[in-house]
Amino acid sequence: MRNNHRMDRLPVGLEAAAERVSAAQRIVVLTGAGISTDSGIPDFRGPKGIWTRNPAAEKASNIQYYLADPEVRRAAWLNRLDTPVWTAEPNRGHACIVELERRRQLHAVVTQNVDGLHQEAGNDPDRVIEVHGTVRWTRCWECGDRRPMRQTLDRVRSGEADPPCLVCGGILKSDTISFGQSLVPEVIDRAMRVSDECDVLIAIGSTLSVYPVANCVPIAKRAGATVVIVNGQSTEMDHLADHLLTGMIADVLPILVGGV
Repeated sequence: MRNNHRMDRLPVGLEAAAERVSAAQRIVVLTGAGISTDSGIPDFRGPKGIWTRNPAAEKASNIQYYLADPEVRRAAWLNRLDTPVWTAEPNRGHACIVELERRRQLHAVVTQNVDGLHQEAGNDPDRVIEVHGTVRWTRCWECGDRRPMRQTLDRVRSGEADPPCLVCGGILKSDTISFGQSLVPEVIDRAMRVSDECDVLIAIGSTLSVYPVANCVPIAKRAGATVVIVNGQSTEMDHLADHLLTGMIADVLPILVGGV
């Protein structure tokens, strides 16, 4: 009975969208925080969001505060020890995107997420464009040295509250893009390029309000691609959608992709 109720709540037009996805040859999937919430990773500004529950964490996400205040960095390292990313596992939504790659339909994944779950699920890392970086690596602000995050967290557990770079002694941070920090031009350029090349763009779990990554949608649309938006609430790009599928991602995606 519960399953029937959930089926009744599936968005109108899902079958037509699934037919278009089935026929596609070059699909770009754009993902936001909504695809990872079923893996136990909260979003940032929702009712249970990271920054809603812990305003200090938002301060740590500002590069100016982070670089200037050792206390902010110490708090950030303690938070990194306990981030749900380390226990999270890819969910059915991630598996659906892997299925597109298995069928050789996936051109690229453009993700706003920093959790690395697309790669954990089995997507080729070369196909995943992480526009906001990744929490699974650290980078030195001074010399750019990059190392697995787990190595630095071991140093924190051993008593280094604000571990410096092992190469130059500079400030370490997660290899993510903080507020006030410039995006990597090559990464953004690639995201825009693949959006221009696709025949279907599927935006999943994003309000499509963060730029420049949100520009992937109008770029794909102008290039003649079919735009499919899957989200639990309205987005700023709903007016561009050929198929607007408002509902639970875990319910919608398996039907949209099929074979999962």
